[in-house]
This record gives sequence, structure tokens and C-alpha cells, in this order.
Amino acid sequence: MANAVAWGAPLAAERQNVGQVATREFVSDSAGMSEQHAYQELQCYTLAHGDPRFVHQHVVDAWVAQHADEQTKPIGLTFALVGLYLRVEKGLSGRQVQRVHMALARRKRNWPAFALPRDRGAITAHEVIAAPAGPARDQAIDTWCASAWAAFKDTHQAVADLLEQHGIA
Repeated sequence: MANAVAWGAPLAAERQNVGQVATREFVSDSAGMSEQHAYQELQCYTLAHGDPRFVHQHVVDAWVAQHADEQTKPIGLTFALVGLYLRVEKGLSGRQVQRVHMALARRKRNWPAFALPRDRGAITAHEVIAAPAGPARDQAIDTWCASAWAAFKDTHQAVADLLEQHGIA
């Protein structure tokens, strides 16, 4: 745990040399860690990842889908579900999903209010951060996305239809 990143700790040195951030060791023991903290650790991991596929987008989408509530703006949940659909069903990278989000955001509209399922998926940020950094954790992110997407099974067709309406299939 000596190499663990304390959330909120000064990271000025790392910000000055982003190349070194990518090699930094992050906490992978989620025992006793809140889910919010696990998510924050995942954010650090994915932002420092350095992968042009931008896996960070998948983490954000899975988190938003799992934690949306009545206060969540429809655009937030819609974009999360679109991101999960594009990753799980179409195999798009996080960078590609981000581009779709930007294209959708350029169009002003009322976004659908999707029903929130009681079960949001068995995989959480805890399980993902517990996976060893590298390919195993990246695979855990994909598994998390699939789990969250499956939980919203009643919205699958509506999400696909929304993208088709916008010329994105």
C-alpha cells in the first residue's frame, strides 16, 4: 500500500510530467474502500492510461448508468446508455463513443427519461479496481460495461432507435 494514491493528495509533480503518471501504481485492493473511492481510483487509472482508445469514457458511462437516480438529468443517463450500447453491442472505443456524444450534444432536443431498473448489474467499481492494472483491469472495465448495459435491458431498443434517428447506427 506504500505506492497507493491518496485521493485528493497533491499531484503537482505528476501533472508536470504526464509520462510518469502512466506508470504510477494505483490502489488495487478495494477492501474497505467506498464505491465512490473505487470509482475515483478508476478515474485516476484510466486518465493516466495513455491508451488512445480512451477507456475512461467506458468507466464514466458504467458509473453514471449504475448510479443514476430521479435527480439525474435525462441527457446524462441517455449519454451513458448510448456509450454502453456502442461499447457492448458495437465494440466502439471510448474515443469513438466520445465523438458520438459530441455529435449528439450538437443537436438540441429533449432527451428521453429512461426507467431506472432496481438491479443495475452485478459488477461494480469495486470489482474493477480489484483487478490487476493492465489488460486484466481493462477487461474488467468491459465486463462492468456489459453488466450495467444488461441491467438496462428494457431500454436497449429505445437507445438503438435514438441513434438511428440521429443517423448513427
